[in-house]
Amino acid sequence: MKMKLLAVSGALLAALAFSPVASALDAAGAEALAKKEGCLKCHGIDKKKEADSLISISAKLKKLSDAKILEHLTTGPKVKMADGSEEEHKILKTKDKGDIDNLIAWLRSLAK
Repeated sequence: MKMKLLAVSGALLAALAFSPVASALDAAGAEALAKKEGCLKCHGIDKKKEADSLISISAKLKKLSDAKILEHLTTGPKVKMADGSEEEHKILKTKDKGDIDNLIAWLRSLAK
């Protein structure tokens, strides 16, 4: 009986550990990463700077897969600047998948 109880308890804990609640959005961590990576030099969160605000970008992200957003953040594609010029988008320096996934979730969450 004790073994069965331990097995059920272990399975329940494992299920909770991998549930969506366990991987909840860390908005403060994502914003800190965006600041550390230099995203907020060109993008304001709610105001346009050299590039569109993150809130306006968030609305555009709805139609893109996480894989496409990841590609954009990690490959440096050409982007249009506010003055009409083009330059390569900065590439994320972090390689931590959890941090990047959290950043993408945060960017998506900004859409109103």
